[in-house]
Amino acid sequence: MSGHRVSDEPAPDTVTEAVALLRADGYTADYELVDGLLRAELELTTCAIDEALVERLYRFEGPSDPGDEMIVFGLVDPATGTRGTLAAAFGHSADPELHEHLTGLRRRFG
Repeated sequence: MSGHRVSDEPAPDTVTEAVALLRADGYTADYELVDGLLRAELELTTCAIDEALVERLYRFEGPSDPGDEMIVFGLVDPATGTRGTLAAAFGHSADPELHEHLTGLRRRFG
């Protein structure tokens, strides 16, 4: 599996490495999508997914297995400043609801 970076930093080789890199940079929440909201259980916060900002993302493509197609997002809730990660499959393995919401996320440049 190889990670494609969308910034000037070195690209991690695996989803696990991407999450670890984001954790080390302060993305502490584990986001999941529930009814259109990003929920971070440990932080007890929610954010409408269309309000979240994408600060970083890593895309992984499996060389022979379409099931290895994943994107790892480094997201921030602008209302609270909570930063967290969200991993999602894309391609044939994508969750249709999650995919629909992810295409609307805004990228923050700064």
